[in-house]
Order: sequence, then C-alpha cells, then structure tokens
Amino acid sequence: MASRKEILQKRAMRVRHRLKKLANGRVRLSIYRSNQNIYAQLIDDAKGVTLVSASTAERDTRKALKGGSDCVAAAAIGKLVAERALEAGVRFVVFDRGAYIYHGRIKALAEAAREAGLQF
Repeated sequence: MASRKEILQKRAMRVRHRLKKLANGRVRLSIYRSNQNIYAQLIDDAKGVTLVSASTAERDTRKALKGGSDCVAAAAIGKLVAERALEAGVRFVVFDRGAYIYHGRIKALAEAAREAGLQF
C-alpha cells in the first residue's frame, strides 16, 4: 500500500498535469500549506521562473496577522499575492491547488485573490 506522502504527490502531479494542458500560456498560482504557514507563488512554467510570491512567513505579514495557519491569514495572502501580481502585469492565472482539496484555507486564499482582481 502506498504511503500518504506518495498519494499526495501523485494527486499533485495529476492536478498539475491537467493544468498545464489547460493553461494556454497563463502563469500558475501555486499554493503550499504547512501547519504553521501558507505560501502562494506565481510561476511562469514556460520560462521556469517565479514571478511573484507571498507567504505568512514574511516578516511584514507575520507582524500584521495574529497567526499564519487560519483562513484569515490565507485570505490576507490571497489578497497580497493578487496585488503583487497586478503590479507585475499578471491578471489571468490558473489555480494550482496541489494535493489539497478546495476547502478551508485553500478556498479562502482563492476567493480573496479573485476579489482582489486575479482571474482564474
């Protein structure tokens, strides 16, 4: 039987494979969630570079937020990454949830990014 880590890696690769087919040149909004923090970054797969990133582990956001592992923090990161993306000239992205289900912190981040102006 496969371990939990192997199952999550397989699910993440399945999601990423499908996104790359549907991307049509758009950059990817990739999410990573740990127990203490949440991270979001815009990745241009064609060039292999990270354009914009935001996380609750950054000094400024850590001071502004009460904790880094709740839906409020995830929404703040979604808004922050969207603002940085718009400054960089990126408006259309594909949402890469990785191995995580679209629920809780992941959903809060995505909805905040949409409200701040990103389209996916």
